[in-house]
Amino acid sequence: MKLFKLLVLFLFVQHISSCSTAIKKEPDMDQQLKKQLTVIDSLLRNADFSLNIAKSQDTAYYKGLGQAVPPFLTPEEDTATVKKTAREEKIATNLAGFYALECGVDLLSYQTKEKPTDLLEKIVTGKADSSTVLLLNRFANATWKTGQPFRDLERITRPTFTVASFLPEEEIVKDYNQVKTAAVKLLSSLQAVKDSSAEGQKIKIRSLLHSQPYAFEMAAYMDSGYYAGLHQPVPPFISAKEDSTIIRKSVKDQKIATNVAGFYALECGINYLVTTRKILPSAILASIADNSISAADKNLFSRFANATWKASQPFRGLNRIERETFTVFHFLNEADVEKDWVQIKAAAKKLQAHL
Repeated sequence: MKLFKLLVLFLFVQHISSCSTAIKKEPDMDQQLKKQLTVIDSLLRNADFSLNIAKSQDTAYYKGLGQAVPPFLTPEEDTATVKKTAREEKIATNLAGFYALECGVDLLSYQTKEKPTDLLEKIVTGKADSSTVLLLNRFANATWKTGQPFRDLERITRPTFTVASFLPEEEIVKDYNQVKTAAVKLLSSLQAVKDSSAEGQKIKIRSLLHSQPYAFEMAAYMDSGYYAGLHQPVPPFISAKEDSTIIRKSVKDQKIATNVAGFYALECGINYLVTTRKILPSAILASIADNSISAADKNLFSRFANATWKASQPFRGLNRIERETFTVFHFLNEADVEKDWVQIKAAAKKLQAHL
């Protein structure tokens, strides 16, 4: 009997000990998550890191094509400027939410087998579930980030240029308002194919993506929605002055902006998985580096890369949206998807060294 009591006491102590360990592990995980996200947050706003990762992304691009890697910047490019129009920059700035919506809806359609119009209806009517809203917000954050260095590299140093999970609620609401505004416009544009198959609707979306007039319409609609969301008077989308103004941009800064899109895709994809699964960024990076990442997660990151790439193209020239590869992810071939994945892997390798 005495032996039995001792055994019970031993098992009780073991149970208490294991519970205590479990309690200790939870805060440890939270602390590690916060620590790693804080490191990523500081890198996002670091101009030197942006330059370094842009160089590595550029190198990965040429290596992926099997080509010789040229210098990232020639001596002339290091100090040169390039002409841009204020009109095209304003259009590009206001298309971020549209590309976030388009890429997010295509992913959701792939996952749920729902038609784009059915998903858009839920967004417009406020019936989208919390997981859908979270995913779309992360896409919106990724495409918004992509545009900032094109406008001015200094913009990445602002407090709102942060990991999405550190954003204040009012900024998250702004992002989703942009997505919802784009959804209203896109749903209206798909009414003629509302009864078509998902494939037919995606073909229509592809044609809209390629259209410069539609890009202007969408950008103007998004701009008016932004001011309406702030309860402010809506100014003309393009003023007479903006329509004719030429802006000079640093070639160096524009090249950095072009090559950091893959990093923003990686960072926002990581933040989405951290938020939904409470997994350490370092663990996600390790799975990318050693190719143990699941097919579903690889697909997720590839779609974030597609979104940030799309958001960058109008800043480089609005005519670039007319290219064949500027399309719904659903229609991309394996070679084009692999190009995006090469960018994700290169960015992961660079970020992994800091964690």
